[in-house]
Amino acid sequence: MEHPKTITWLSEVGITDLKLVGGKNASLGEMIRNLGALGIRVPEGYVVTVEGYRQFCAFNQLEQRIRDLVNSIDHESVESLRRVGQQVRQLIRNSKFPPALSKEITETYRELSGRYGQDATDVAVRSSATAEDLPEASFAGQQETYLNVRGPAALMDAVRNCFASLFTDRAISYRQRFQFDHFQVGLSVCIQKMVRSDLGSAGVAFSIDPETGFENAVVINGAFGLGEMVVQGAISPDEFIVFKTTLGEGYRPIIEKKLGRKDQKMVYGDDPDERVKVISTEKSARTSFCLTEDSILELARWVTAIESYYEKLYNRFCPMDVEWATDGLNGQLYIVQARPETVQSRKKKHTLIEYRLDKPAADAVKVICKGIAVGDKVAAGKVNIFYSLDQRVEGDAFREGDVLVTDMTDPDWEPIMKKASAIITNKGGRTCHAAIVAREMGVPAIVGCGNATDILTAGQLITASCAEGEEGIVYEGIIPFTQTETDLNSLPEIQTQLMLNVGSPSLAFQFAHLPHKGIGLAREEFIINNYIKVHPLALLQHRQLSDKALSDTIQELTAGFASERDYFIQKLSYGIGRIAAAFHPYPVIVRFSDFKSNEYYNLPGGKYFEPHEENPMIGWRGASRYYSEAFREAFGMECEAISKVRSEMGLYNVVVMIPFCRTVEELLEVKAVMKHYGLEQGRDGLEVYLMAELPSNILMAREFAQHVDGFSIGSNDLTQLTLGLDRDSSLVAHLYDERNDAVLRLIAMLIDAAKEADIKVGICGQGPSDHPDFAQFLVERGIDSISVTPDSVIKTVKAIYAAEKRVLAGTTV
Repeated sequence: MEHPKTITWLSEVGITDLKLVGGKNASLGEMIRNLGALGIRVPEGYVVTVEGYRQFCAFNQLEQRIRDLVNSIDHESVESLRRVGQQVRQLIRNSKFPPALSKEITETYRELSGRYGQDATDVAVRSSATAEDLPEASFAGQQETYLNVRGPAALMDAVRNCFASLFTDRAISYRQRFQFDHFQVGLSVCIQKMVRSDLGSAGVAFSIDPETGFENAVVINGAFGLGEMVVQGAISPDEFIVFKTTLGEGYRPIIEKKLGRKDQKMVYGDDPDERVKVISTEKSARTSFCLTEDSILELARWVTAIESYYEKLYNRFCPMDVEWATDGLNGQLYIVQARPETVQSRKKKHTLIEYRLDKPAADAVKVICKGIAVGDKVAAGKVNIFYSLDQRVEGDAFREGDVLVTDMTDPDWEPIMKKASAIITNKGGRTCHAAIVAREMGVPAIVGCGNATDILTAGQLITASCAEGEEGIVYEGIIPFTQTETDLNSLPEIQTQLMLNVGSPSLAFQFAHLPHKGIGLAREEFIINNYIKVHPLALLQHRQLSDKALSDTIQELTAGFASERDYFIQKLSYGIGRIAAAFHPYPVIVRFSDFKSNEYYNLPGGKYFEPHEENPMIGWRGASRYYSEAFREAFGMECEAISKVRSEMGLYNVVVMIPFCRTVEELLEVKAVMKHYGLEQGRDGLEVYLMAELPSNILMAREFAQHVDGFSIGSNDLTQLTLGLDRDSSLVAHLYDERNDAVLRLIAMLIDAAKEADIKVGICGQGPSDHPDFAQFLVERGIDSISVTPDSVIKTVKAIYAAEKRVLAGTTV
């Protein structure tokens, strides 16, 4: 009988060799053998197999001694775990290699070095356990990796340390939690040629949004230097998102580029005893993206191809978690690891769980700090600040249910993290260690807060909320919250099209799984206010204003972009593109900006361009801005952004809508400006809608209908202009009601005119959700679609269903 190999080249193994080389190494070999033909580059290397590890243990008679030590651990005591884990690792580090194995490892290293024309090449020495990277559980990060290892002596030390890392505190704890037998798990070690990302960039990529489980996105995090800084969460990385569907059709659908705070990077050390070191990032690099757009797209195509390959291999949906690196010497991209994603792929897709804070009055709620939300839950507890793991002197240093507050975490923190009700870190991004482990444990985390360890105090009672979008918020005190769970499959089927109102791009993926027929209203104002953060004309003209503070703000905002104009167009296109991608292929109706002059005034630089109006609600807003000489150039940038979303990203499901358009002549003026800036009705299927919110839109509906593809009723403005009241005035608030007969009569007139012209008509607003009789009225009149905010979907579906039943039965509310 042939004995298993102790050494094998990566190119000689594949996924069927899991028991011999572990999940990580089997995956690397699988990709080298089968994905190279697609142009996917994986650095060559070799493996010390599980058989080599077992021979090492047998030669030193380790198994029984390790078994006795591990069995003595009190798993309720962090200190017991720490003490015994240290003893086991020291036992392994003091052991010697069998002479034959030692010779084989060093001779193969010399052969690998020779392939690269070197006597002692730089390698990464990575651990790979036989239980890791399985569909059932992710053991990612449970064992060690050693970078920039050179020479036989350093290599043998690194391999021995990898063997010892099978028994790190977090690895022992992790296996215990998932009930894996410690002694059925074997370890192999990969010795892989380093990619010189210390001179380039590196990071991680997912073929699924790791936060929401949205399946059609590749999410990339990266920074300059070696990738450990991104994985550990030691920095806030750049983030890029690519839409997979139109990427496969040949488009360039980068729907997010977010500049991270890359103030540090890991590079090769100068001293033989210092393999790597952390240095400050050059100022120019901090304000530059770590990947070019061509590299972002190449990486996204690779990640998609890897996912597709593994789906065929496993015959199931298999999103992937990939580590990548670019070589600063040759400029090429490499994949250095790939494993199945194990959190979002296991979630129930048809269950909607919502967390909602039961907030008191706004002035009674104090926001302490903010960061990046991980998950969508809410948790509360007592702050426990840990500056390092050396604080674990007492078994009760961290109590169950405390909120862990720290600078950042690494895999050593896992035994403490599993006790936390929430995790808050100064550093890190959406794919850092703290974020990945928090998702896996189902614990809310807020990462990248900047200075949470300074702002929060030990013992302070706080509430950590990840239920309010992409931003995680830390509130003072314990705030009650409500959790509701809905089986979306149990909702009744309705005939009227239900659409959503979504303004925040960061929430789009989260809402994509709700029942919908697209987006009935996506307001540009939210994107401009929250993502662009400055008046569009101030962007273009700030140099002429002699306002240093404004120019400094704009310079900081536009870092990484070619120009201020490029910044506006790109950022707006990412916001619109992300919403359009989330709801593709259904229509996404994007309303051009409809700020009033007082709202634009409040944006940085707005005071230089906005007039004072006594009543901005009926002043210079909507369509009247777009063709005016004063604002035309700013509107042109909006048009160019939408053109980019459609033609470059391939998101032709975007429909544009013109708000507050008073006359047919005004409509034609706006369409002429749109055409000038590349948006022409009918070209590439572009549809143009009119926001029907003025009595003139209804009275002239037949004339307007000749120039648009659809109407969307804006019931808020229509109600106030029909009844002649200010909806913001408490003095007349009792008169405000979209069910007033005058308003209903106008709505009925518009629906009839749209039907007559054979164009679409919908409504966006809360009325159908809040008032069953209003929903019935709309259903009776034959409205095509009703668009509501995502938090109203459940009750709106039920209201529409009840209305449709009554209409069929010929009864009234």
